[in-house]
Amino acid sequence: MHLQESGEMYLETILILSKKSSEVRAIDVSNYMGYSKPSVSRAIGILKSGGYVHVEYNGHITLTESGAAIANKIYERHRVLTEYLVKLGVDREIASEDACKIEHDISDESFEAIKKECASK
Repeated sequence: MHLQESGEMYLETILILSKKSSEVRAIDVSNYMGYSKPSVSRAIGILKSGGYVHVEYNGHITLTESGAAIANKIYERHRVLTEYLVKLGVDREIASEDACKIEHDISDESFEAIKKECASK
């Protein structure tokens, strides 16, 4: 199953929330992303059927190995791209918003070049 941008955003959100709390629930994802609970529940169901998340009997959501791999990749891209844009003089809030748009479409080759450039400075 190939994930679309929205699926990647959900996985990234679950990763971010799991760094803040060991218990992530659909309502937490809903509040963080500003989406309705039914929309989040549907998305979580799709991610679950795709093998990207596990939902425990008490509603706690955890990333599977494949879900964590995607979430970490997207989260790294977001952080690196945000810092890159900030170094170019872009306001941090705008840089973060733009990084969120770019992180899903940028090629691995271009991202690695930007990452290398950031590391060398």
